[in-house]
Amino acid sequence: MASTTLPFLYTALQLLTLLSTVHFSRVIAIGVNWGTSASHPLPPAQVVQLLKANNVTKVKLFDADPDVLQALAGSNIYVTVGIPNSMLRSLNSSLKAAESWVHDNLTRYVSDGAGSVRVEFIAVGDDPFLQSFGEQFYPFVVGAAANIQTALVKVNLANKVKVVTPCSFDAFQSESGLPSRGQFRPDLNKTMAEVLTFLNKHRSPFFVAISPFLSYHQNKNVSLDFALFREGAHPRNDSHRSYKNSFDLSYDTVVMALSTAGFPRMDIIIGQIGWPTDGAANATSSLAQVFLKGLVDHLDSRLGTPLRPRDLPVETYIFSLLDEDQRSRTPGNFERHWGIFTFDGQAKYQVDFVHGSGKLINAQNVQYLSPKWCVVNNNKDLSNISAHALEACSAADCSALSPDGSCSDLSWPGNVSYAFNSFYQQHDQSADSCDFGGLGLITTVDPSVENCRFMIGLRNSLSVSLRRSSQFHWFISPVATILLCLVCVTW
Repeated sequence: MASTTLPFLYTALQLLTLLSTVHFSRVIAIGVNWGTSASHPLPPAQVVQLLKANNVTKVKLFDADPDVLQALAGSNIYVTVGIPNSMLRSLNSSLKAAESWVHDNLTRYVSDGAGSVRVEFIAVGDDPFLQSFGEQFYPFVVGAAANIQTALVKVNLANKVKVVTPCSFDAFQSESGLPSRGQFRPDLNKTMAEVLTFLNKHRSPFFVAISPFLSYHQNKNVSLDFALFREGAHPRNDSHRSYKNSFDLSYDTVVMALSTAGFPRMDIIIGQIGWPTDGAANATSSLAQVFLKGLVDHLDSRLGTPLRPRDLPVETYIFSLLDEDQRSRTPGNFERHWGIFTFDGQAKYQVDFVHGSGKLINAQNVQYLSPKWCVVNNNKDLSNISAHALEACSAADCSALSPDGSCSDLSWPGNVSYAFNSFYQQHDQSADSCDFGGLGLITTVDPSVENCRFMIGLRNSLSVSLRRSSQFHWFISPVATILLCLVCVTW
């Protein structure tokens, strides 16, 4: 009896070990968000090469750009394809529209061949429950998701591709600031119950954004050490549970909100998490490196959280791959600086977030415009320069000029030169875009100062990139107001 039992037990233990290994390799999967809200984005094929060079195997998109999907074909990178909020109404009201979307953006790219796109999820909506959006998308989310699901079934892809709905960081809350009181916002209760029921029915995970930076930025009770996973952070106690970092506290608040809604064991995917590098106090490359290293080390430890010990997120997506100079600045000027890489694919810091060599590899063979910059012509009468400075900053990206930004120490008229150059590069260095009533001057001498980089644009079409930025709105930014004040003080 013993002779037959022992080999069986040994085989069983081997199987359990294998399953354990598979489980842990799954739960520490880390990918990146790839957004395209940039005036001069890197060509998609070049971005895919950047992803492959850095061993990134999972990427989350915010739309279904055909150029991007074509570039991903045959890359073996798992892809989450996004559906913008602007499409939710039509997809909710028309199954035919959903079938057309699946055909145009999925079926044509997904096959069993070597050149297929490995679509893993379809994300219905881009944070449609963000509080600043109000309730405008609530009536359409579940219906749109259901119609996409039906369309997937029709083309026999429902077993390969899961339908999910990304949830913003402000969709959940806690009166005490502690996980034990975690719940979804009251205005979301009805809609979220429908969303979770849909996800549970189809065994889809819950995609949620977690933002320790915003928690720190908006809450004086959250310390920088607590947000950055630092050992010396003062813990926060919730009954018998102790929280040593902002990530665990936020994650367990989501867990409790799901439990309160009746879905205590639903799988969770962190759809967005990161740390910006410019545009606000403590938004720096050095702190972003500290944060991401802390996050990766925490996930690698496999300790989990107090409410889900040894049970990590199924996947985690860093926000984001590249800086995007046309993201909305409404939340703050830091919104344009979440990238691990600059807009042109150059690493801002080093972090081993995909278990590679520990050294990030830059984009290769980047094609820049000519080495020319637009600056203020100091030989002119500058008394009317304020209106031109506002003109430049309202249309271009001056977020680095914000207080504590990388270019905030520029004195007048250096700050105006930065604004002029940003506008000039965004408009492909056309001569008339450096006119500003005769106050602009084109130079071949790089005006960059220390950490303040005067950019040179990339050699690709502005019109294509502007078409992709469907959620961008022009307005006079806080940076432009600050710039105007500096000009006014001078004069």
